[in-house]
Amino acid sequence: MARAAPHPPRASLEQDPHRRRRRTRRGLPRPRGRSAPAARARRRRTRPALAGEGAGGGGVRGRRRGGAVSGAASVTAGEPAASPGPVPREEAEAQRRVARRLAVTLGGGALVLNGFIAGRLDLVAPAVADSSAAVGAVVLAVPIVWRAVRNLLSDRLELDELIALAVIAAIAFQDFVSAGAVAFFALLGELVERRTALGARVAIESLVRLAPTKARRVEADGREVEVEATELAPGDRIRVRPGEGVPADGVVRAGRSTLSEASITGESLPAEKGEGDEVYAGTTNLTGALDVEVLRAGADTTLGKVKQLILAAEASRPPVARIIDRYVAWYLPTVLMIAFVILFFTREQVRFVAALVVACPTALVLATPTAMVAALSCAARLGILIKNASDLEVASRLTCVLFDKTGTLTSGALSVVRLLPAEGCDPGDVLRFAAAVAGRSNHPASRAVVAVAEEAGLSGAEAVDVEEIPGLGVAGRVDGREVLLGRRTLLERRGVEVPAAELPGGEALSRIDVAVDGRWWGAFGLEDSVREGAGEAVARLRELGVERISIMTGDRWDVARKVGTELGCDDVAAEVLPQEKLELAESARARGERIAVVGDGVNDAPALAAGDLGIAMGAAGSDVAIGSAQVALMNNDLRRVPFLIELSLASRRVVRQNLAVGVGLLAVGLALAGGGYLTPVWAILLHNLGSLFVVFNSARLIRLGESLG
Repeated sequence: MARAAPHPPRASLEQDPHRRRRRTRRGLPRPRGRSAPAARARRRRTRPALAGEGAGGGGVRGRRRGGAVSGAASVTAGEPAASPGPVPREEAEAQRRVARRLAVTLGGGALVLNGFIAGRLDLVAPAVADSSAAVGAVVLAVPIVWRAVRNLLSDRLELDELIALAVIAAIAFQDFVSAGAVAFFALLGELVERRTALGARVAIESLVRLAPTKARRVEADGREVEVEATELAPGDRIRVRPGEGVPADGVVRAGRSTLSEASITGESLPAEKGEGDEVYAGTTNLTGALDVEVLRAGADTTLGKVKQLILAAEASRPPVARIIDRYVAWYLPTVLMIAFVILFFTREQVRFVAALVVACPTALVLATPTAMVAALSCAARLGILIKNASDLEVASRLTCVLFDKTGTLTSGALSVVRLLPAEGCDPGDVLRFAAAVAGRSNHPASRAVVAVAEEAGLSGAEAVDVEEIPGLGVAGRVDGREVLLGRRTLLERRGVEVPAAELPGGEALSRIDVAVDGRWWGAFGLEDSVREGAGEAVARLRELGVERISIMTGDRWDVARKVGTELGCDDVAAEVLPQEKLELAESARARGERIAVVGDGVNDAPALAAGDLGIAMGAAGSDVAIGSAQVALMNNDLRRVPFLIELSLASRRVVRQNLAVGVGLLAVGLALAGGGYLTPVWAILLHNLGSLFVVFNSARLIRLGESLG
């Protein structure tokens, strides 16, 4: 069994208040040179981040648990990313609890085995052998009975009470060997299940403890000062050296490097980063030094929001699990009645105890949660954030997928390839005024206009009173003049007469128009390309049973039809506003279709919320995208959309297998126990066999989709 790595002696004593209290109670002096309040303050500053807190979760040591690898390098300022950090306090305490439980289990089991062998071989007097078995049985029974008592005192009726009752009954009937064997295998099975199931949980938790606890803040005079990552604030400038982790979300202001973003996006290939590029907390700098201006720190980082979503999803319960919980209340009395009926008619205590043991439906209880945690772990590893376990079930029943076009099916990296100025308008003025208002918008078309203006050296104008009109464009004032940039519809609504002139060779180009002081000044033609993997994703969706694949976009009909034809989509809706996208989603649901809406989560947020399943693309660094959909894809790989359906189908298949095995073993076990063919020892082995099958069967889900990494 894996052991917690030892902490540095002094740091561990001061960071663990429980150990500190034990030291004081034993009469040892407190560390000299600090008052008690100062020591408490220091502990608050240095303790590892707990679930739900911001960045700074300490290091995570790669380890294998039950076939699941959870490997995330520890990253702290000034240390290489591969060096291991301290084991978080909660995990270390959990390991100590498991170790203590294992020691009790092995000790009690040895006493029971000693009594059994000594009694069978007549090595000692029967009373001595029985005493050894009795002591071992009591030692093993204590944790089981104590847990059952706590459940009853808390008004919780759980199924483990059946094992406790079986052990008590065997002890009462003075069958100490059977009582000890039942308790031993129950505890041993519980330990194995816990260690195996934790593989999925650790894989999830490793993703949320990646941000380093320290950062190098660059002061105004150029000095580097090491600070806690939680002390960073937007606007701070930090330095990230090769091999270190990025402690906060920010923008590169100096330097060039490659970063591993697998922890955020699930993409295994490193990403090139230079001046102006955004970087995320929890990613690892591989080659060059970077100076980064902090945009978001602590819980506000992309990693912080990912952590909150993962923890919320893990705590959620799918409908199948809620159904099982509903029947627990009557299951226990029913099993007790069956066991007492067996005892009444057979007068055999062994059958009674065996029936109680084999009837404990641990496999049924574990059937759904283990599969869901494994599936959520698999999704998180690939940069797919599922907010609720029930959303995973929805994905397996989809019949229609509605795609936004720009930035979803296409790369979203628009470029200006045509400029049509109005008669008498200077092209430079058209570009300068348009870029001024576009610079205050985050739409891909606006970014394209700003980019071409910067290349031409015409990006210096300042815009005020800027207003972004969702789905239409942007308006503002530049040099005291009113400027409109956007779709033809926006200009016409503001009273601007837009000529019917077409862009040269622009039949398949996206178009935005410019107006200044109520007069049309010109138009831009923008070109976009179909995203790599889009065709493969659409084809795979059809193979998985999706009946209708549609495109909805605010772009021109010519452009939308071209993309739809290239990808083989069933229908296209073009020149639609965000409200009209919402109506398209609602009408599809009204027809009985089960739909997923896939978009960027910005101007299609209402449609994402209206679908049975909303999937936001490229959510890394976007609060709006993460918050607007049930599923957030941290990168732009469209292949993850059909994989989500594959994962949903696989998890549903695993749950059904788990339930079938659980019900089958339960029925067979009760029949064998009632017929006298099953002793309590074999009953607990059969019980554990079912539980272990469920756990290992569910763990298979963790490794799905490795080709996407």
